[in-house]
Amino acid sequence: RPTHPARRAAVRDADGMAVASFILGLLGLLVLNVFLGPIAIALASVALWRGTTRRGRAFLGLGLGIADLLVLVAFMHFDSTVSWNF
Repeated sequence: RPTHPARRAAVRDADGMAVASFILGLLGLLVLNVFLGPIAIALASVALWRGTTRRGRAFLGLGLGIADLLVLVAFMHFDSTVSWNF
């Protein structure tokens, strides 16, 4: 566990980014995947780089962000649009 106050704050921020990437990646599967997917990927990458203790959430956020973009590409291929929603 980090003992220095600045290090604890940095890890706490990284943990928040990991959770945010997971939530945004999940939301991106439903709406605005063209925006939320890349944001989820970026947040997960930064959280992992900063040493989050929630590595599982960060990896899930990274995977969901990539899935958002894959869903976008699939729907663009099938109905020739830039995004999709319900």
